[in-house]
Amino acid sequence: QVQLVESGGGLVQAGASLRLSCAASGRTFSRATMAWFRQIPGREREFLAYIIFGGSTLHANSVKGRFTISKDNTKSTVFLQMNSLTPEDTAVYYCACKTGTTVGSTGKSWYRYWGQGTQVTVSS
Repeated sequence: QVQLVESGGGLVQAGASLRLSCAASGRTFSRATMAWFRQIPGREREFLAYIIFGGSTLHANSVKGRFTISKDNTKSTVFLQMNSLTPEDTAVYYCACKTGTTVGSTGKSWYRYWGQGTQVTVSS
């Protein structure tokens, strides 16, 4: 079992930055793929970025250049740095994980473990 706890969400103004954190516990963190998704009410959960155990990353085109995923293996924590936020970024942001893999996926069904989500609200 893997437990994921997100933090760092909140209310910010357009143009601001936020850094989300996701602390993982329970299983070996280093040999896992971690990802960030977000969901707006009434919409599908949207892939944002993943990072594999070796450190390679993939970012969705919709956030490339503004959002950056990274991780700290010593703290079993993955981050999402979000810059130049707009009201369209308002959503619940989720951390996801799949263990025992060396690849990543943009599909939400591929990930086994999920955090509870953290709300990000961007005002205009």
